[in-house]
Amino acid sequence: MSGGAEEQISLFRSRVELRRFDDGTLRILESILVSKDVKSLLEVRSSLREFMRRESLCIIREIADKSIEHKLFILEFLVRAFALAGDIESCLAFRYEALFLRQLRSTSNQWLQVSYREWMTFAEHSLNNGFYSIARMACESALACFEINGMVDPQTDDFFKNVEVIGKIKRLKDVAVVSSASRSVQAQTAEYLKKSSGDENHIFGL
Repeated sequence: MSGGAEEQISLFRSRVELRRFDDGTLRILESILVSKDVKSLLEVRSSLREFMRRESLCIIREIADKSIEHKLFILEFLVRAFALAGDIESCLAFRYEALFLRQLRSTSNQWLQVSYREWMTFAEHSLNNGFYSIARMACESALACFEINGMVDPQTDDFFKNVEVIGKIKRLKDVAVVSSASRSVQAQTAEYLKKSSGDENHIFGL
């Protein structure tokens, strides 16, 4: 590894440890992962993933008492960082936590409400990456959006559009159910977090 690459890695680690959760930190991470040497790139990715997993658990504990806005901001940074590092498991785990946190708080904060499209997109990504139980639960959350908001007049075009969307979500859920192992979404999400923390609950103790 070149001296310049080592300096960039050191700079990235330093900014994360200083809790500089901004686009500048993500750009440094992105520049580190641009390499023509496949072997070196794989080693760097592995090292950065281990570092980020350790740090992310510390970060989550630190912001446990912060505002919902701050928590969501940090979760978004972690999602983007893990996506750049190629850690799909961690990326999906923190995406789920962000959606779950928003849904939980949306009863008193309307702007936090999660749309069915967000849940459905997350379900598709989870399904494509082998997280079948999470995909199933995301589909159930998407369907719940329609139940909460209610169906519109059956004489309108919106009604038939909603029926079509519901059918698509149910088919996606059926695929997830058929493909799913016996683990629940809580166990599957917590499995990643438990590796270092031993905590089987959601990352904010919810």
